[in-house]
Amino acid sequence: MTRVLMVLTAARVWTLTDGTEHPTGFWAEEFVVPYATFVEAGWDVTVATPGGKAPVVDELSLGIAGGLPGTTKKLRARLEELAPVLEHPENLYEMDADEFDLVFYPGGHGPMEDLAYDEFSGKLLTERLASGRPLALLCHAPAVIAATVDDAGRSPFAGRKMTGLSNREELLNSFARKAPWLLEDKLKELGIAYDKGLIPLRPHVIVDGSLYTGQNPQSSRKLAHALVEALA
Repeated sequence: MTRVLMVLTAARVWTLTDGTEHPTGFWAEEFVVPYATFVEAGWDVTVATPGGKAPVVDELSLGIAGGLPGTTKKLRARLEELAPVLEHPENLYEMDADEFDLVFYPGGHGPMEDLAYDEFSGKLLTERLASGRPLALLCHAPAVIAATVDDAGRSPFAGRKMTGLSNREELLNSFARKAPWLLEDKLKELGIAYDKGLIPLRPHVIVDGSLYTGQNPQSSRKLAHALVEALA
């Protein structure tokens, strides 16, 4: 059976430049859609967070920003069904990524707060990239590679082709104007060959060898299906 390690943020706020804490968490669609796709494919999915802390959903992802009312109603219902999984995640720091066929990081602003600075996660990502085994990062999740930067200021992801939420998409959120940094800028700063779709908020997936990235929440389904097809 194909095994997936799904790494969720444990952050509940995103600290902005003026010191305010914006409530956040994981983005509903980016967790629910890939999780359901993998389970439907018969895969075993393990959810883990830093320290094994119960993650929280970003409530914005269950409002107008998350889609039409019918869509967000279904997302909320699915999250309620998955409450036992989310309330008792595994401790990321006790996970061995080599035991999994796929490592998958969903987004939300949460990873900008915790996983982007998490040394254990950074080591896991560095080793996973070097192994040549599948690694997938969705929307804001590519922020986690900031934790892979070495003492010389270089990331092993430098030169790889990736996507992630664009500045244009991010700045649709008024509070993002107070962000410490924007994802697109950070990826370019790290030497990533950043790529984005021509039209914002449309599905866009980049595959560079065993590295898979999706640009935005709308890319959740396309990314998950690309992974299922690749690992079949």
